[in-house]
Amino acid sequence: MQGESRHQSVSCGWTLPSLLLGIAVTWSWYYRTHVCKKPYLASSRPLRQFLESQCPIVMEKFCPTFWCTGGRLQTIVRVLLVSRPDVSYRNEIIGTEDGGQISLDWSDNNNSSQFLEAASRPTIIFLPGLTGNSRQSYILHLVRQANRDGYRSVVFNNRGFGGEKLLTHRTFCAANTKDLARVVQHISRRLPMSPLLAVGVSLGGMMLLNYLAATGCRSRLHAALVLSTPWNVFVSSASLEQSLNYRLFNRTLITTIRNTVRKYRDVIGKVLDVDYVLQSRSIREFDERYTSVVFGYESCDDYYHHASPYNKLSKIRTPVLCMNAADDPFSPMEGIPLGEASLNPNVALLILAHGGHIGFLEGLFPNHQSYMDRVFKQFVGAVIHHCDKLKAATENEL
Repeated sequence: MQGESRHQSVSCGWTLPSLLLGIAVTWSWYYRTHVCKKPYLASSRPLRQFLESQCPIVMEKFCPTFWCTGGRLQTIVRVLLVSRPDVSYRNEIIGTEDGGQISLDWSDNNNSSQFLEAASRPTIIFLPGLTGNSRQSYILHLVRQANRDGYRSVVFNNRGFGGEKLLTHRTFCAANTKDLARVVQHISRRLPMSPLLAVGVSLGGMMLLNYLAATGCRSRLHAALVLSTPWNVFVSSASLEQSLNYRLFNRTLITTIRNTVRKYRDVIGKVLDVDYVLQSRSIREFDERYTSVVFGYESCDDYYHHASPYNKLSKIRTPVLCMNAADDPFSPMEGIPLGEASLNPNVALLILAHGGHIGFLEGLFPNHQSYMDRVFKQFVGAVIHHCDKLKAATENEL
């Protein structure tokens, strides 16, 4: 019996602390070797060389929060944990040709010590994502970083989402760039000496890329940065309609959109059957019943074809850096045009292995948007302070 007892003691030698230590060591090894990876950069050689020299973050490993590495977790935890910096805005309402109005939130940064001349202070236009506005945590962090770097910020709120009254039945549309063109024209006329850049997030990135493709050399923007944009709406829609993604993301988004439609029932009801629109149970159903109808597309598929930026890269003539995560449930890898990016000297795609949708969380307790802030800081700084080098890197004929 004593021999049997000793045998059991040896076979059960893994105590709970030692087992946990073994798991921790194994995960630490796996995390360092398989999770923390350098981004993949797809671009022409001259633009790649410019980015590697002026934006070293494109060559650094991205190490996501070790307890939150998956794309869905990164997407959800960002909403729950990321703080909301205190940013003061000055609101301006401008009209549109169709009788609507656009709400712009300005952070003038008049105390900037880097750019003492207000007229020549760089101006950044921020375009939030679907249902977003100037009070989203990711926008607040980017605006705060812009303030620190001495820039002026203007947040372009989609109609009906910036606190202003909706005057027409139209809200947002990723394929329709008239409102953005109106905003760019308004700002450039008011500040003709100010270098003008734009940053688009998610649906805001789609609208920005479509604007760049539609305007070509006439975009009036010095450069652009696009974060977590869905490139192929058909691929993105299919991903969001998967069972788990639908429960986690699609259902929440459509609830917010329905609430907005309900809020402006009187205006929208003059053109559409609001009750029919409110029965939408997914983003695609809403686009079938509302977006494609009020913006004049033949069908939802027709709208998605025009909204998708993936087939328009060849038309872009403005330097643009686009950052996505390979595990983004809103923008799967199969929809990202990596091959096309290397053919246009103005376009660079930065693909991280992890980060989710507008996540990119790092650190033990990710209550700040540090990685996106650093990409923004380095890229915009490179555009502003090394514009001649950027021009030389992107002036090749297509």
